[in-house]
Amino acid sequence: MTFDIDGLLFDIPSDWRAAMYDDWAFYRKRFIRTREKTKAADLIAIDPARTLWFIEGKDYRKYQRTKPSELHEEIAGKVLDTLAALLPAAVNGDDFDEKVLARHALRAERLRVVLHLEQPRKHSKLFPRAIDPADVQQRLRKLIKPVDPHPQVVGMENMGSLEWSVR
Repeated sequence: MTFDIDGLLFDIPSDWRAAMYDDWAFYRKRFIRTREKTKAADLIAIDPARTLWFIEGKDYRKYQRTKPSELHEEIAGKVLDTLAALLPAAVNGDDFDEKVLARHALRAERLRVVLHLEQPRKHSKLFPRAIDPADVQQRLRKLIKPVDPHPQVVGMENMGSLEWSVR
């Protein structure tokens, strides 16, 4: 399965269940109205070991971020809002596929958060590397420790042991 997030193509293993959560009808038509500034994770995926992954993709290689200091707060908000929506989607969702995936998500045995961050390879005045991935990861860890005590901030060149690929 391939998903396009911010121009990055995420190739998720075929034995996983996955969907672009921020495209769900339940989120777009119903849950977003629950309060101001409700956010959504880009992609949710469930692996065969029943780990629920919240995946956010950001590509700043062409257009730099204007407020790098708030990135960890943005990601944490998206994860928490998505978590809050899964139970109502499983119970009250109208779309069958969304409802089924939400129910599978609720049976997860582990939660993981990954920010896939692409920045210019070389620092320049035109395209500076404004974001320190280690700093974002540390700040994100503090905000979402009860959800995932070890969130990851990765890029194409440092995917680690993640089971999907990005191109």
